[in-house]
Amino acid sequence: MSEQPFSQKRMERAAALLDTLRALKLQVVTAESCTGGLIAGLLTEIPGSSDVVERGFVTYSNAGKSEMIGVSADLIAKHGAVSKPVAIAMAEGALAHSKADISVAVTGVAGPGGGTVEKPVGLVHFATARRNGETFHSEQHFGELSRRAIRLAAVDFAFSLLERQAGTVTAPR
Repeated sequence: MSEQPFSQKRMERAAALLDTLRALKLQVVTAESCTGGLIAGLLTEIPGSSDVVERGFVTYSNAGKSEMIGVSADLIAKHGAVSKPVAIAMAEGALAHSKADISVAVTGVAGPGGGTVEKPVGLVHFATARRNGETFHSEQHFGELSRRAIRLAAVDFAFSLLERQAGTVTAPR
């Protein structure tokens, strides 16, 4: 088993994202449920990331989502933890409870159990938000992959959203 928990390709992508955010003078915060801190873990695997990674919230439980980043318990009860409204509330709540400029939030069913017909294994909701800016949501269906594969696919997709959010900062208005 290698010492490094992430592939070289992911490490290079993380370094590039950090360089982009650093150049834009942006800090990031993560709010993670099914990924359990993997996004923050990958970012902080890169030396010097502390000037870009403001903090990370692992809000695996519903109580954690409410207590740490202010997601309404009523919202979770109405829509379920794995839902568009909760992912958006997580992204916006992470910003509200940090000094970061952009956030990414992930909530999903990583399996192998826990899936339903409405919310199958591999369903993951993502949101990213920018302070005083837009919030984006995306629903992805990764299928019945292994738990590890779903979680890593979620990390990769979260990076795509952060890259998109960073790009919107420099886009002409």
